[in-house]
Amino acid sequence: MDLSQFSKIKTVVVKRDGRHVVVALARPNKSNALDDLMWAEIPQVFQALDRLNDVYAVVLTGQGKNFCAGIDIASLEADFVNPSANAKCPARARERLLHKIRSSQDTISAIENCRWPVIAAVQGACFGAGVDIITACDIRYSTQAATFCVKEVDVAIVADVGTLQRLPPIVGQGVASELALTARVIKGEEARQVGLVSQCFADETALLQHAHKTAELIAGKSPLAVVGTKRVLMHARDHSVPDGLDYVAAYNAAMLPSSDIQEVFKAVVKERRAPQFSKL
Repeated sequence: MDLSQFSKIKTVVVKRDGRHVVVALARPNKSNALDDLMWAEIPQVFQALDRLNDVYAVVLTGQGKNFCAGIDIASLEADFVNPSANAKCPARARERLLHKIRSSQDTISAIENCRWPVIAAVQGACFGAGVDIITACDIRYSTQAATFCVKEVDVAIVADVGTLQRLPPIVGQGVASELALTARVIKGEEARQVGLVSQCFADETALLQHAHKTAELIAGKSPLAVVGTKRVLMHARDHSVPDGLDYVAAYNAAMLPSSDIQEVFKAVVKERRAPQFSKL
């Protein structure tokens, strides 16, 4: 895998760890709050990872004490507080704002749209846009001391880049409504209890060890089965059960005859060894 293409990215660090990739939000002095450059670079990273044929799994972390403190407040004023201040035509100012919001939505969706499973490992604060980010991930872990907050109502904003759409299927409508309407801060153990994270750990070391172990476990599976399972899960979330069954039936009818399934039968049934899969 050639990761040199990421060398010019300033707000996100990408590195290889075993058979998987680690992506770290890299504005630790700002608690990894998203500024304009990070909004632009996150989709560049995940779209590039999607194109690579040997990523297998991604662990998403944040450098420093906090995973992500949300949107950099300094970047809010021009776009949200008074977007028409320097515009002769209010409609054009609002069209620019609409484009800005949709572009921000695309940033978060780029994580979800990456074909490789993304595992969020959360330490410290995960507020506002941080929750947008982790709800676009496939698996979420945290430390016990991690804190989560759907912060937007506290700054007079309706969350608009994914939390209100992705959080309810994860934790249920009632819990999502309470968290979004109150901006109540919850810690790692409560996040685990409501289903926002699958597991929480005593410290960051244990958290990262488990996240990397999970990524390596996934990386050892058939990549065709892994990316296909992610696609089917994403489709199932947004469709009825009958639609989901039709989708997976058509998917497997097209994809099931593969060298990967042949390798499984040869390795496990005949040769009693771990299967070895080729790149996608």
